[in-house]
Amino acid sequence: MTYEAILYDVHEGVATLTLNRVETRNALNNAMYRDLKHALETVKNSRDVRAVVLTGNGKGFCSGQDLAELNELVGQGMTVSDMLRANLNQMILDMRALEKPIIGAVNGVAAGAGGSLALATDIRVASQEASFVFAAFVNIGIIPDGGGTYLLPQLVGASKALELAWLADAQHRISAQEALQLGIINRVASHDSFLSEAQELAQRLAKMATLALGQTKKAVYQAMERSLAQALDHEATTQGRMFQTHDFSEGVQAFLEKRPAQFKGE
Repeated sequence: MTYEAILYDVHEGVATLTLNRVETRNALNNAMYRDLKHALETVKNSRDVRAVVLTGNGKGFCSGQDLAELNELVGQGMTVSDMLRANLNQMILDMRALEKPIIGAVNGVAAGAGGSLALATDIRVASQEASFVFAAFVNIGIIPDGGGTYLLPQLVGASKALELAWLADAQHRISAQEALQLGIINRVASHDSFLSEAQELAQRLAKMATLALGQTKKAVYQAMERSLAQALDHEATTQGRMFQTHDFSEGVQAFLEKRPAQFKGE
């Protein structure tokens, strides 16, 4: 497939997805949703891709929803609720359901739904020039979407999430360093090195036991919606399957032989 709004590249087991609508600071539109859906499905079904890096081209990571296109579609009779459910919501769910690590490499401003998109990645590495604008929603009279009301409180707590959703506007954006201190991102790097650091991290993960990484991701996210008893039961069921995998046998053998494990994701 030829992509219209993203760039897709695979190297050493890592697929790098680059949002590529530079003129809009990578605003989300139908073409980008379509491209990302196809790319994530390709990653899901590829044995050669074992980790993902999601980044943006140009000065912005993602400026949020393309409001010009949104208004045009509303004028044609579509509802905002239906568009969210079919596009943005499904993309966030696909990212969370992907049983491979997704590293967010935040290159610039992540505003509105762009901030939610960044939060939906599993680990976030940010350029020192990156920033977050979570109040982009309330400043135009709407609420956070793209999972913003769910994802942000899990990272910073309810009270801080409300403060950011109300007050972190374009004039009071959250810097990369502040985001690190709040736990919104995992690492900050220079603008020259942040992408290579994100890709090196993804390559490290790609060499690990992919099935175990994916099942850990699934268990951690589902545990947020489970009781402790349910989480323990899920761990027991999944662990029984993991003990039957090639990667487990290889991991134990490599440990006993005091050598690096050669995982296959099987």
